[in-house]
Order: sequence, then structure tokens, then C-alpha cells
Amino acid sequence: MPLTLKPGTRVFSAVDSTELIVVKVPGGPIELTIGGVPAVLSAAEKTGTASATPNGGTAIGKRYTNADATVELLCTKPGPGVPAIDGEVLVLKEARPLPASD
Repeated sequence: MPLTLKPGTRVFSAVDSTELIVVKVPGGPIELTIGGVPAVLSAAEKTGTASATPNGGTAIGKRYTNADATVELLCTKPGPGVPAIDGEVLVLKEARPLPASD
């Protein structure tokens, strides 16, 4: 089910403990899944549990983004679910190097 999200929106996995906050998202509805199941907008909508995924799931405090950096999600509660947008699995955002102090 496509969701229209905006920065600051909290999203939850329907089947595990993963919770994320939207940092950046394009306008319009997107198909957000966590652990292969459509994301929900409240903890009350959770429906069950899922097993761990082979790639380790999400880590607290880490940001996840897509290849063209149009979507960015911040993990506030870790879990085995991995976020994906329209079938594209989001990857861990790399830290920018600090400038050298000469």
C-alpha cells in the first residue's frame, strides 16, 4: 500500500521491532516495505513477527538511503527488518569524511 510520507514521520515494521523516522523523501506516494512487508504508521498496526534476515537488519542511529539519495530513513529502534522503497533495498548511508585541519 503506497504511503505519502513527509520528514519527521515515524514508520514501523508490521512484523518486527524495526522503527524508523523519515529524514528525506520525495513528494508523492511511495511503496515502503520493512522486512518485505508494507510499513505501518502506528505501533498498534503491527501484526506478527518475522525471522532475521541474512543481511543483519537495521542498526540504531544509522541512516538508510537509496542509490540516488532521494530517500533517507533514520533507525530509532533496531530490528531484523530491512527497509526498501519500490522493491529497492535501502543501504547504510556512508559517513562523510571530516575536512582536514592543516
